Amino acid sequence: MAKCRVFAIDSNLKEVVANGLYMKHMFGETISVAVVKFVKEQGINLPAKSHSHGEEASLQFVGACSVYEGQGSSNDWETSMDAGDGLLIPANLEHYGANRFGPEGVSMRLNVVTPARREYGAEDTVPYYPLADRGDGK
Repeated sequence: MAKCRVFAIDSNLKEVVANGLYMKHMFGETISVAVVKFVKEQGINLPAKSHSHGEEASLQFVGACSVYEGQGSSNDWETSMDAGDGLLIPANLEHYGANRFGPEGVSMRLNVVTPARREYGAEDTVPYYPLADRGDGK
């Protein structure tokens, strides 16, 4: 029988980029949950790559961000999110983001995606994150 799983938002995060990006992720049967934390020191220099996946609900906890609909052109549609805001991103919509850091130097959000984003990799490993300069073809 399946059991509920509790997780802390800002603990046990994996370092994706030193002094810049920390994450953790979990999988349910049909969804994935990821905590994404950008730290201003290096996180300000980490542009996101345009990507698409299943339907996503994103909740901004700390700092702020902009989500852009498109592939990186000057006329992409911008949606601004402040701390406490939530956003629903339709499935298969090309999008990417840019962070705005709060006084504590952090931008942090929770992303819930269905179907699950298996490209994150196995739970308890360093997750994949779509950065523009990854050069990995993903």
